[in-house]
Amino acid sequence: MSDAIHADQPTRTAGAPLDEADAAVVMFHGRGATAQSVLSFGGEFDHDGVAYVAPQAARNTWYPQSFMAPMEQNEPWLSAALDRADQAVADVEEAGVPADRIVLLGFSQGACLASETVARNARRYGGLTVLSGGLIGPEGTPRDYEGSLDETPVFIGCSDQDPHIPLERVHETAEVLDDLGGDVDERIYEGMGHTVNEDELAAVDEIIGDLVN
Repeated sequence: MSDAIHADQPTRTAGAPLDEADAAVVMFHGRGATAQSVLSFGGEFDHDGVAYVAPQAARNTWYPQSFMAPMEQNEPWLSAALDRADQAVADVEEAGVPADRIVLLGFSQGACLASETVARNARRYGGLTVLSGGLIGPEGTPRDYEGSLDETPVFIGCSDQDPHIPLERVHETAEVLDDLGGDVDERIYEGMGHTVNEDELAAVDEIIGDLVN
């Protein structure tokens, strides 16, 4: 089955023990990176009672081609990645942290996975933070998602010249998540490249802080 691709990979954790946490951040790493590396973001946020949870992708990649490629070119890896993301959120909920206290965070390929996961499972979350990424699929992909984000805080940050993320897709992602009822904060940074800056980290920190402070 497709979900076996990522299902047997480890999950790394940091911060508060999950069964004692007041909130949780589920973190998705980028292509070629690791769960442990994305957990380093947690060190930027100084909040008590927050658990950080990062699933690992097989071979350090969630799917093989660009997130703009035809969906079938990324299968069965893409379906497996979405299954793994769903399971990561479900595991946090089963540990006692409800969805409205869970923030999904991703960078690059992980940001694409996080945004697509939330769009396909629209409900009230603690937050969504999309760092240099966007919804998955080629230009013209139908965005007929169901449900409502019910004013979930959504932060989307990206460069205007990102070599991997077309600016048009960033804008489309913001519009789709807004239409789904998200409280969207989209910020485009001139000439930043494919990275994360201090302003973005501060925005994420505020979303997490609002859940526990």
